[in-house]
Amino acid sequence: MKDDRMYFGNQMTNRAARLALLLFVSVSFEPGAPAQNPASPTTATFTKDVAPIIQKHCQACHRPGEAAPFSMLTYEQTRPWAAAMKEAVRLRKMPPWFADPRYGDFSNDRSLSQKDIDTISAWADAGAPKGDSNSPPAPLEFTAGWAIPNPDVVFEMPLAYQIPATGTIEYQKIIIPTGFTEDKWVQFAEARPDNRAHIHHIIAFVREPGSHWLEGEKPGVFFVAPKPKDENTDTSSLPSDFLVGYAPGQPPEMLPPGQAKLIKAGSDIVFEIHYTTDGTPGSDRSKVGMVFAKQAPKERVLTLSATNGTFRIPPGDPNYKVDAEFVVRTPVKLVALHPHMHGRGKDFEYRLLYPTGETETLLRVPKYNWHWQLWYTLAKPLVLPRGTKIQCTAHFDNSPNNPDNADPTKEVRWGDQSWDEMMVGFFNLAFDANMPVNDLLPSGDSARVLPSAN
Repeated sequence: MKDDRMYFGNQMTNRAARLALLLFVSVSFEPGAPAQNPASPTTATFTKDVAPIIQKHCQACHRPGEAAPFSMLTYEQTRPWAAAMKEAVRLRKMPPWFADPRYGDFSNDRSLSQKDIDTISAWADAGAPKGDSNSPPAPLEFTAGWAIPNPDVVFEMPLAYQIPATGTIEYQKIIIPTGFTEDKWVQFAEARPDNRAHIHHIIAFVREPGSHWLEGEKPGVFFVAPKPKDENTDTSSLPSDFLVGYAPGQPPEMLPPGQAKLIKAGSDIVFEIHYTTDGTPGSDRSKVGMVFAKQAPKERVLTLSATNGTFRIPPGDPNYKVDAEFVVRTPVKLVALHPHMHGRGKDFEYRLLYPTGETETLLRVPKYNWHWQLWYTLAKPLVLPRGTKIQCTAHFDNSPNNPDNADPTKEVRWGDQSWDEMMVGFFNLAFDANMPVNDLLPSGDSARVLPSAN
């Protein structure tokens, strides 16, 4: 059974890397596709109509070195995919975006308007004409190898991790001292995988001086963190300050002027990497790049979470409910949301319960897709009064009808591997840069981050 679950986890990880390609080449054959688009196919051209849409919604991923399996920077690269693009956008499978439009307003909404969908459909129906070659839109400027601006500093793993061809790999950690002699404010941060085919995810944590987390571990070498002796221990809380992560679909941290994340002098960066095997060996030297704020920000941003690691999903249960909440102790701004589950994840919802008793639904993801780890950035930050509860509700499908279910006959608990489950409602809070972090963290079991924060 262990080998079967390992195979399943690896297949799901590799599938994530190929998902965009599979969607493009398969949607035309799906039953129940919409009827032929009635829009006139005689006017849309690539240079005038389609290229601006692709620049805005597609090229961040569809360019060399990024997660998408083919580039869409030029007409010649895009033209072969015209028919598949039409079906993918009409079925709303591309670009990936899963928020229920009835709730929330998000600045990074990737979904296409009906007008954009009609334009791409008309272009494909017309034979994907190029249009005026002398008037293409100005190309977007990308930093080679990065989705953020050119980093001020890059921390690369000092040695390569050797990935075996087969087997289950426990989460690997490696501590990299920053060497910072003064506090640094980070406006942009990106975790960059070296070997995407073998990486399920990366998290870069900040370990402040004096932290007892991973105390005694030697910097610069890979290790597996010790597990609690009691298997019923809730290990779902973040162990330290979350700087940035990588997973398919997860964007880098890109904060507006006036906001930044803090890395104190003498801090370490702790890489946590989930490697997977696929039948062939490999090696990896992933890295994290950072761009510092040009001046001290007015607001500090911190990634926190509402989690629940005590669930027990019964075998075969098609709709198992799990709740979690986080209580803020001082007024803050809520700026972004990021639901996280594994293959049995079915849906996810964020709500606010204000001290007045009023409630507000912030985000509803009715069809959670664990292959795309999306952040949802609020178009306008929300001020949360003291005592506001950030509430999360998730449902899990552990039935045989779930194609991403590793084994519907097993009870499912919290765990690291893909065949286990997680229930995490990440969110970013912004607050006065001079305010101590402990002023906003709940006490006791509700605290979900920074056990040594100050």
